[in-house]
Amino acid sequence: MSKYFLNYLDELESEAIFILREVWAQFENPVILFSGGKDSILVTHLAKKAFYPAKIPFALLHVDTGHNFPETIQFRDELVKELGVKLIVGSVQESINEGRVAEERGKNATRNALQITTLLDTIEEHKIDCAIGGGRRDEEKARAKERFFSHRNDFGEWDPKNQRPELWNLLNGKHFEGEHFRAFPISNWTEMDVWNYIKRENIKIPSLYIAHEREVVWRNNSWIPVSEFLKLEEGEKAEKKKIRFRTLGDITITGGIESEADTLEKIVQEVSAMRKTERGDRSDDKRSETAMEDRKKQGYF
Repeated sequence: MSKYFLNYLDELESEAIFILREVWAQFENPVILFSGGKDSILVTHLAKKAFYPAKIPFALLHVDTGHNFPETIQFRDELVKELGVKLIVGSVQESINEGRVAEERGKNATRNALQITTLLDTIEEHKIDCAIGGGRRDEEKARAKERFFSHRNDFGEWDPKNQRPELWNLLNGKHFEGEHFRAFPISNWTEMDVWNYIKRENIKIPSLYIAHEREVVWRNNSWIPVSEFLKLEEGEKAEKKKIRFRTLGDITITGGIESEADTLEKIVQEVSAMRKTERGDRSDDKRSETAMEDRKKQGYF
């Protein structure tokens, strides 16, 4: 009798597909949280494999801050058209216009935390009972506390001390009306796993991840892209640098790194030598030691 062995990427893929199928089996109206970043693209690709040859059964939910990279929005729209799936967009600008949230002011202003209200409003409006995210435990210490099925109360809040046990791959998605879950199929993946899998599967990604020339300014110890939303301070100077982005968020807070990695092979080599977390160049995570956990407790991704 021949033995069948899975390599580590196959094992991670199998685990993620199991989680995605469990979500579809246990929830009535689940969606994929889609940002246009590599992790949400990966989750969408895995969903495609999980239900092939049928179409992906989940809608994609994008919380649009209005401060996105243009390349991200273009990539999102092209992918939605290619997959033939429903796209739900929650607008932070609409939340501001309606007085639901207040725009931050100042040099380091960001709309990142404002996404919480827009996300929770969109979940309530569309009666979503599970939002599938691309969060990974290696990204940040708060995300390391997440379960595959992460319970949210009827205010959308996350309590890390009050999560369902997950024993022997048993996932409990039972919830009361008004509550919902977040699901994280790629929790056990690392940044290196993600890139090796993207390379293996030849998954399309936004050009932002590939080293290219861009106008940037040095701020908060990283290269922040020059855009219509960025006001240069006294002493700051825009420069042209060959950079790429390891993680994508708002154009106002996402720092790039100087890089020559203009192919997937070079990105894999570069990531293998990295000693700094990929979120190390995100301005929103530098506000405090518990910045991510504080946002997550309020209902963040």
